[in-house]
Amino acid sequence: MTSDSPAGDNASLEDAQPTDDKPSYPLLAEPADGVPEIVTTAARLKECCAAIRAGSGPVAIDAERASGFRYGNDAYLVQLRRKGSGTWLIDPVPCSDLSSLNTAIGKAEWVLHAATQDLACLKALGLYPKALFDTELGSRLAGLARVGLAAVTEHYVGVTLAKEHSAVDWSTRPLPHDWLVYAALDVERLVEVRDALAADLEAQGKGEWARQEFEALLDFEGPTPKKDPWRRTSGLHALRDPRQVARVRSLWQTREDIAQRRDTTPGRVLPDALIIDLARRNPNDVAGLVGPPAIRPRVGDGSARRRRPRPAHRGLARYGERWLNALKNADSLPQRELPPLTMRTNAPPPIRAWADRNPAAAGRLDDVRYGLQQFSEKRNVPVENLLTPDLLRRTIWSPPADQSEAGWREALAAGGARPWQCDIVAPLLAEAALDHPTN
Repeated sequence: MTSDSPAGDNASLEDAQPTDDKPSYPLLAEPADGVPEIVTTAARLKECCAAIRAGSGPVAIDAERASGFRYGNDAYLVQLRRKGSGTWLIDPVPCSDLSSLNTAIGKAEWVLHAATQDLACLKALGLYPKALFDTELGSRLAGLARVGLAAVTEHYVGVTLAKEHSAVDWSTRPLPHDWLVYAALDVERLVEVRDALAADLEAQGKGEWARQEFEALLDFEGPTPKKDPWRRTSGLHALRDPRQVARVRSLWQTREDIAQRRDTTPGRVLPDALIIDLARRNPNDVAGLVGPPAIRPRVGDGSARRRRPRPAHRGLARYGERWLNALKNADSLPQRELPPLTMRTNAPPPIRAWADRNPAAAGRLDDVRYGLQQFSEKRNVPVENLLTPDLLRRTIWSPPADQSEAGWREALAAGGARPWQCDIVAPLLAEAALDHPTN
């Protein structure tokens, strides 16, 4: 059950340590109802569904993933809390189909923090919101300087959350008790945060902005897949030989295969820096994979000494033959099949080139940016939430034939802008078009 006692009377609160740059808040150290037993069976899931269905009001929901440890973005713990239902922790490994829970929630509003981080993995389990409230996005619209869950909880509820387990490997089994405490606390006061934040947004005249943003999130399925994702390899831009670029592609694809089979994050198999290094050096045997001996200064006297080579990453030696085969495959490609150094894109050119290539567009961009900055300061909302920088650049660089306010509004909406954003940006674009007409 949700505690109705004020923060100062909750027995699970302890005094947080004061800091020099912010006021101290009492630390929410234990869930009011204790840490529930993890749901791992169909019978317990049925009990959870019954409890959630019997509750009332919004449902606080969160998911813990194993980012940086596992290959995908799967959830390894799902937390829920609803008034009258208590807190539930579900292990989605044995309970991989949560569609019955989705039915139990029904049309009730979900309350999440940073919804785009969790929606995809929750949908993979059969959980689809009919309505939602994102406390992280809402806090940005409300003008909060810090929008992490702990900071937002401090601001609106007056207590703080310990976040020391946010980056642990949640695929670990069994899950340690203190991790479960952390997980339960993430949803403990989330509905209270939602209510206070909603009132704040309404008071600032931003309630409709938030409703439109939250409605747009209902269709969120995750980041759009990138074309040629191997081109995101860090350091690729420094290569100027198409053959080296082909080696990067081949090594990257091999790494993906290994990482997927091992269910581990690709960087743990082979870091990007080593992919670039191998593509440059192109070793022809396993011994050459690790490179020449390192020469390092001796501590104290500044002299140098030669040390025996050691692999910079265990994946070099463990999968040595596979890396060599990847390099050989790239080197066997005919010249016409080598990937280009860069890919053509329909994106606008770098802004620094606008003044020379399209002075009118450059003038419009400067004017609209200034107008958005003024609006941002007046209404205390981040500029990037008024309109994504990418959409602003694309719209100005490729303007609609109708450059009236209505024409700009239509162009913005076609790019995904919400009505409230069109209301703000379209007039600025129309005015800038008058001041900087296209020749």
